[in-house]
Amino acid sequence: MQKYQGIIVDAISRRKFKGEIAVENGKIISIEEKEHENEQYILPGLVDAHVHIESSMTVPSAFARMVVARGTVAVVSDPHEIANVMGEEGIEYMLEDAKKVPLKVFFGVPSCVPATPFESAGAVLDAEAVDRLLARKDLYYLSEMMNFPGVILGFPEVMAKLESAKKYGKVIDGHAPGLGGADLQKYVGAGISTDHECFTYEEAVEKIKLGMKILIREGSSARNFETLYRLIDEYPESVMLCTDDSHPDTLIYEGHIDKLLRRGQEKGLEIYNLIRAAVINPVEHYGLNVGLLREGDPADFIIVDGLKSFNVLNTFIEGNCVYDNGKVLFSVEKAPAKNVFNRNKISIDKVKLAVPASENNGEQLKKIRVIVAQDGELVTGQELALPKLENGNLVSDPARDILKIVVLSRYADDPVQIGFIKNIGLKEGAIASSIAHDSHNIIAVGATDEDIVGAVNRLVENRGGIVVGTTENLLDLPLEVSGLMSNLDGEEVAARYHLLNEEARKLGTSLMSPFMTLSFMSLLVIPELKLGDRGLFDVTKFEFVELFSGE
Repeated sequence: MQKYQGIIVDAISRRKFKGEIAVENGKIISIEEKEHENEQYILPGLVDAHVHIESSMTVPSAFARMVVARGTVAVVSDPHEIANVMGEEGIEYMLEDAKKVPLKVFFGVPSCVPATPFESAGAVLDAEAVDRLLARKDLYYLSEMMNFPGVILGFPEVMAKLESAKKYGKVIDGHAPGLGGADLQKYVGAGISTDHECFTYEEAVEKIKLGMKILIREGSSARNFETLYRLIDEYPESVMLCTDDSHPDTLIYEGHIDKLLRRGQEKGLEIYNLIRAAVINPVEHYGLNVGLLREGDPADFIIVDGLKSFNVLNTFIEGNCVYDNGKVLFSVEKAPAKNVFNRNKISIDKVKLAVPASENNGEQLKKIRVIVAQDGELVTGQELALPKLENGNLVSDPARDILKIVVLSRYADDPVQIGFIKNIGLKEGAIASSIAHDSHNIIAVGATDEDIVGAVNRLVENRGGIVVGTTENLLDLPLEVSGLMSNLDGEEVAARYHLLNEEARKLGTSLMSPFMTLSFMSLLVIPELKLGDRGLFDVTKFEFVELFSGE
């Protein structure tokens, strides 16, 4: 039997008291009030209510080492990214690797593989496959239903997946940015119970009043805590905390769910409501086998030096100390590399875009549609602009910050799709990635065609990863596992990734997380204008559009 003393924070009864916890065989066998001199605080371990581990660019076992150091004992994880590349084989990979570590990882069944029929993915999980996967005991819920138009319109394939989740009594996660009114009512009425895409307070309140749980997201790019934090005190039963997509440098240098406990207290939020959002609500909503600091519960708890500072000193999972004062107490072997990558290198003529005669009346070139990226958001705007012309070809215009963006399939040597984007900010060079939500094709933005081709071809050489630089000086981070994750330790990946981000800033970008922002510029389920491997896509109209606007 092990005993631990401290100031116990009981969020369920909403009180703090000096006490002692006794642990035996992985369970809390007693919690007693007891006077002592220990001023450290004991709280239930933290839970990330929605995360794509793949976005950490590390495999689950390496991810676990990063987050237990931040007091996280469990994550609700959607293997949607690797499933879009490798299908069921990718899900199995994540399950097997996660078994190597004590972190409690609760995987769901991806509902949208591919995310839309408008891009090329590496796999398909149809209604039959989803039903088969939902029947498994080691897959806990139906992951975010991004195809909200399909739900609203009652597409048979979409509805069949929802019905399978209901049949097996499993939670259905949502994804419906900006949805409201009658369409939202239909969406919620289909049994979808959560949403992590709210970017306005009013949207979140409307969804809460219809019975949804709102997951306040604070990732590397999409950061909604500042807008939504008031909900934690106003609707404490209806809010959870999540990161969704966090890169390794964010996890190591900024923190995980722990940073939101600190920030919430700085905002004046009640600690008990914060713990409810960070632990109790996700455990209860998803039915997780995670302790809530009660007698008889699994001994999943953390010790911190103070509630305001919230520096994690120890993390315990099933009674075992997995993190102790700066040291993670478990190691992992290097994970095997697995991938699907069938692209060959491209020549510069593949990214050249000549002006069609129909778009030039001899007096003035017609305007093109330009994607407008927004720092810290997954949504984009769009505007019309006159393109820059050189030798009859449309090219990047760094002076106006209108840069060429390309997307090309990683699964076949299909044509390169070309568009233009604003607010990336590069003055020279290019950035490129095989992390491109949701199908994870190759995406690149650059100041010149030569820079774009150089970055893309380095990616092809590496069979995936991220690249930054000019043609003469390229830096890279190979991602050996599905072109999404490295099999290196999280600290190594974070250091290399930090170096690449710094290089991108030297080339002119001011984006908080340039590679994360880039990765969402092909996400065809989040408004407004995006570029996929089949062309320019207007998400609000849910249709492909021409680059030239006709104006």
